[in-house]
Amino acid sequence: MITTLSTYVGLWMLLAVVVLALALYRKFVSAHDEDRYVHISEGEARFIPHQVAVNSKIDRIDRWGESLTIIALVTGIALGCVYFYFSL
Repeated sequence: MITTLSTYVGLWMLLAVVVLALALYRKFVSAHDEDRYVHISEGEARFIPHQVAVNSKIDRIDRWGESLTIIALVTGIALGCVYFYFSL
């Protein structure tokens, strides 16, 4: 049983690495492209499309990040329960 469980642990670790990579990508995008000010005046109108696009990109990254984090946590807890069940 432990041999087949190691395959699932390996896949879970891969999922955890994907979650971490997504978090780093979000940090990179927000650090380099995110504008901290909301542009609403006519003189700043040229910045609005870029700001909307960056915010949309960050929202998509956040949605995927939240979903994958929940999946990784639930999977990790389930793997831990299965391990402890079969080790007793």
